[in-house]
Amino acid sequence: MRNNNSLENYPLHVKVNTRWRDLDAFGHVNNAVFATYIETARGTLFKKWSLPFDGTGQSLTVASISIDYWQQLKHPSEIIVGQKISSIGTKSFNIESSIFINSDQKNPIATSIVVVVCFDFDKQKSVPVFKKIIDEFKEHNKV
Repeated sequence: MRNNNSLENYPLHVKVNTRWRDLDAFGHVNNAVFATYIETARGTLFKKWSLPFDGTGQSLTVASISIDYWQQLKHPSEIIVGQKISSIGTKSFNIESSIFINSDQKNPIATSIVVVVCFDFDKQKSVPVFKKIIDEFKEHNKV
């Protein structure tokens, strides 16, 4: 997923600054923190799609997350998380994310796929993918 991957391939961008607390004993940003950066970016989608994120009603839940690390990230850095819906199913969809250092928007330092399930928290069961998500997928993928 790293080849031919630049920030311009992602319609959604979220800027995040590294924090001192993100560092590990080796002096670079700990790999577990990358999931937090991706989560922060994903949280903007809840607002964009007007979905609750309090565990009630119909919203989203994560079924799986995978992250590939391509290079170290030092602090302080301003990063940009690029996101797009990369595939869509009946009740779930994938969000592809790439993390870029602001000064190099052509080479991601990490890439990720998050499998997201549309979920009814009141009934505790999955539901079909919401129309606004399908519409966004079609818009950005020219389907």
